Amino acid sequence: MSDAAIEQEIQDKGKTAARVTPSDIEANIICETYFTAADGATHSGEPYHDSLALLTFCVLVLRNGFTVTGESACASPENFDAEIGRKIARQNAVQKIWPLMGYELRSKLAGQ
Repeated sequence: MSDAAIEQEIQDKGKTAARVTPSDIEANIICETYFTAADGATHSGEPYHDSLALLTFCVLVLRNGFTVTGESACASPENFDAEIGRKIARQNAVQKIWPLMGYELRSKLAGQ
């Protein structure tokens, strides 16, 4: 079930208390960068294995400057698709934001 589908179910059930929404997550992202492990190895000048081109990273910068990363690895070189790799890596990075923002919200609510 996608984040959007879960959000719709929450709204349909009338759950209106303070919570983190997919829109909150997206609004908290101020920058996103993508690269492969091969890109990083090339930049370092070190020799590397061709398989590093199949590992995609996404770095998301949040409003407060904190960063989260996501990755996507392709097992079969024939299936590698940069666009799909970026989407999966971003989705994995976004999943790391949920607990961070949930903790932040819970701390605010506990302080009230």
